[in-house]
Amino acid sequence: MFVFRAAVVGAGTMGGQIAQTIAAAGIPVVLKDINEELVQAGLQEARNVTSGQVSKLAEKGKITSEQAQEQIEEILGRIHGTTTYEQFGDVDFVVEAVPERMEIKQTVFAELDAVTPGHAILASNTSSLSITEIGEATLRPEQVVGFHYFYPASIMPLIEIVEGEDTSAETVAGAVTFAQAIRKQPITCMEVPGFVVNRILNSGISEIWREQEQKGLSIRKIDEGVGAANVVPMGPYFLVNLLGLDTVLHVAEHLAESYGDERFYVPQGMKRLVSEGKLGAKTGGEGFYNTQGEPNIEGEHEPDVAELVELLTLKTFLEACLVLEEGVATHRDIDFGLMAGAGLDPRRGLLPPFMKADIEGLDTVLERLQQAAERHGERFEPPTILRRMVAQGRLGQKHGQGFYAYPQADPEQPAEVVKLETRGDGVAIAWLANGQMNSISPQVIEDLGKVWETAKQAGVRALVIASSNPFLYSAGADIKAFTSMDETAGAELINTAHALFRELGSDGIATVAAVNGLAFGGGCELAMACDVRIAARSALFGQPEIKLGIIPGFGGTQRLPRLVGANKALEMNLIGDPVLASDAFEFGLVNRVVEDHELLDTALAWARKLAAQAPVAVAQIKRVSATGGDLDEGIEAEKQGFATAFGSADAKEGISAFLGKRAPSWEGR
Repeated sequence: MFVFRAAVVGAGTMGGQIAQTIAAAGIPVVLKDINEELVQAGLQEARNVTSGQVSKLAEKGKITSEQAQEQIEEILGRIHGTTTYEQFGDVDFVVEAVPERMEIKQTVFAELDAVTPGHAILASNTSSLSITEIGEATLRPEQVVGFHYFYPASIMPLIEIVEGEDTSAETVAGAVTFAQAIRKQPITCMEVPGFVVNRILNSGISEIWREQEQKGLSIRKIDEGVGAANVVPMGPYFLVNLLGLDTVLHVAEHLAESYGDERFYVPQGMKRLVSEGKLGAKTGGEGFYNTQGEPNIEGEHEPDVAELVELLTLKTFLEACLVLEEGVATHRDIDFGLMAGAGLDPRRGLLPPFMKADIEGLDTVLERLQQAAERHGERFEPPTILRRMVAQGRLGQKHGQGFYAYPQADPEQPAEVVKLETRGDGVAIAWLANGQMNSISPQVIEDLGKVWETAKQAGVRALVIASSNPFLYSAGADIKAFTSMDETAGAELINTAHALFRELGSDGIATVAAVNGLAFGGGCELAMACDVRIAARSALFGQPEIKLGIIPGFGGTQRLPRLVGANKALEMNLIGDPVLASDAFEFGLVNRVVEDHELLDTALAWARKLAAQAPVAVAQIKRVSATGGDLDEGIEAEKQGFATAFGSADAKEGISAFLGKRAPSWEGR
């Protein structure tokens, strides 16, 4: 699904900012509301955001003031305000941003269904309402999807893409592609009340609301203490003031109605303030605090900040586990969502729940939850997945694996940006460790070659190639590094890379790519060079070189057709859009798709199985299977491979072991 023109319905602050994000990415957008005054307000919001963003570039000296003005006019020129649907006949993607009332949204979607092309995706910016119910107002529920921005939409990078019961996989993929095209960072989730980020945040913060009202605690002292504890970006009442008390109350009540008020507490003080029209920043700052900064909520007692922080962090983690157990989202998308949508930035020491639990130790977290359950009841009962992982000995960073996998590199290393970890049973792991994007640089090629040679010399029989970055596999080739090389060095590097990738796919050592996240360009090509590809559910694949005016250079035009067929490979290489893990499995690009937290275990199980096979036969099967499409040529290669394998010492051992009813002992000769 390609988006050449988009539309936004609802020109409030959020709608104006959403339209601006689309226009800033170079896509024309129609901004509609019910009257001209609202449309003009939305256009003004877009102008304010654009002016602020471009002015910062001018202040930093990156562009001149004249260029800044040109950019502002160019972006705003792509936004067309209207009070009618006349310009909706050729839009490809619509984002609805009207008030959070189901009857309003269903009315809007019924209208959109009638005025937009049949191929158009209809998306809702709802923060909690049912996508399935919204889609029922249309004749194309399979093309209705959640597209939830976070406030302020012009700044916050996250978009939750919510799949309703009828939403098609193609629609989800189209929404992911569009989100990336407008320079946002998407996560995908199933439809449940509160989706991912709001549900988890409300679960944690509701414990503070409960303690404050039951004990009459000072909200100022809570904000100051919890904010200083460095577990959330700011105090909880300050945060709600910024977001809007009415918006937060709506979500809180919806969650309490859906899951029970014992699990999701609704503060009565917030209900009173909303009824009085004190909504926070959107009403001049009057909300939990008045315009002089004094609290509007009664409570003078000193809070036990340590206890509040414990309740907040434990309940946040527990709810995240329940979201994971229900299959709503992967642990990677949950953590990433809270990083990009709630400001839990590890660079500032603010850790999302699964990463935080891994660092603290899952056994420690389990013990703390058990203690909290004794004090506060069953709403702190430890989740099944945590008990299971502790029983498995997957205790987090200190043991090499928890929700994420952590390299346990050998003491002596042959390279720098690729680390070797030797396991038992003839298995080893090559960890890609080249910075934030894990790009395939000249040094990565060199170091992967060193690790490969070391593995061969050590008698390794199966090598897993994994990423040390918890959120992506490899974003692709290091373009800057490659373009800085002269022609001779560049050609030599390409030859070296091709030779190494060929060996990965032809040697007697079996290779398994454990793809945990984004694998684009050279990262995808490295995975394709391996014998087996295991993908996490949140993995994304793609060959986006065409968007840079180049073509794949590490075998992407050759290996991809052998895996997915010539037609699909041509499409992927010509379009360059991302491919979801589920589609990659359907196309034949990957062998298995597994839950994110099971990725390394699954990859290692495959490696152990492959390591137990006869190395000579493994090498011959790999070499023969890679032969071109000509049948006669392939048969000749198979005959030669069979003869080589049948005449090997491994074959004699295998036949002898079979006849003797014992396990074979391979020597690789």
